[in-house]
Amino acid sequence: MKLGIVGLPNVGKSTLFNSLTKAGAESANYPFCTIDPNVGVVPVPDFRLGLLANMYNSRKITPAVIEFVDIAGLVKGASKGEGLGNQFLANIREVDAIVHVVRCFDDSNVVHVDGSVDPIRDIETINLELVFADLEVLERRISKTARSAMNDKSLASELKTLKKLKEVLEEGKEAKTLVPEDEDEEAFIASLNLLTDKPVIYAANVAEDDLADDGASCPYVQKVREFAAAEGSQVFVICAQIEQEIAELDDDEKKMFLEDLGLKESGLEKLIAASYDLLGLISYLTAGEQETRAWTIRKGTKAPQAAGKIHSDFERGFIRAEVVNYQDLLDAGTYAAAREKGLIGLEGKDYVVKDGDVILFRFNV
Repeated sequence: MKLGIVGLPNVGKSTLFNSLTKAGAESANYPFCTIDPNVGVVPVPDFRLGLLANMYNSRKITPAVIEFVDIAGLVKGASKGEGLGNQFLANIREVDAIVHVVRCFDDSNVVHVDGSVDPIRDIETINLELVFADLEVLERRISKTARSAMNDKSLASELKTLKKLKEVLEEGKEAKTLVPEDEDEEAFIASLNLLTDKPVIYAANVAEDDLADDGASCPYVQKVREFAAAEGSQVFVICAQIEQEIAELDDDEKKMFLEDLGLKESGLEKLIAASYDLLGLISYLTAGEQETRAWTIRKGTKAPQAAGKIHSDFERGFIRAEVVNYQDLLDAGTYAAAREKGLIGLEGKDYVVKDGDVILFRFNV
């Protein structure tokens, strides 16, 4: 899974990136300190892996990972070359979802690029820049497709869809507001990798005092939640500064620190949960003496396609899957005991993999 982090300058974007990835992207109290896209790969916390690894005495634990791409702060007029322009937006065209960091705190010591804190204005500024960036892409694509369509009539439907998208964007709306006519049009729109077609998670960056009640008493957060609800997006509340402090602690210290703040989970864990939910993702597990590992798949994935995540040969030569729920396996104590108790199912090609399934694939190529 790959997530792109966007936002205005000085909203806490790079601070959040630093804390999520410990990658040390420069963070400073002035605009445009991020002049190159920063990329960091983060393991997905999964307590199940450690429990299974202990049971199997695994030599290696391999969690699922998320890749974060931190983009330089956009400003109003970026599409026309203001600030650093929108040159960095190309770096997030390949992401699965966008994490939009929104400033929801007052602090006279941290300059706001527009002079005041207004989360909805800030969101709309960024969204408009993404719309302009997509319009640029569409205009080039329409020009190219129109020329090709003169000799290839099969491109007429593509050209029609491109023009429909252009009309939507010219109204200041996002590409995702266009309802596809059929699966073919849906697939074509997805292939364009438009920024405004991607799902969004809003990260409401609050002051420490607003963290304990998850931003419930912060009027800025309420505005973001109302805005997100209207467009079907996710919101999670975070204090980027606190996250950066948490990132420096080991697991035991981190747990104590969170408890002192009255929190059950870190911002990273909130973000991962929101991302998995938004994108419809789950993890299945494989375990053995050599390695215990998590594999990320979409909900509804059938066993052969899940096997293909490990290796294409597993999918091509799929015979069956031996499946046991991780908790049932742990309760049984050993794989052999789980088999004796009838907890291991022998599943075929139509089995839909569930979150927390521990699977042994049988295949023959």
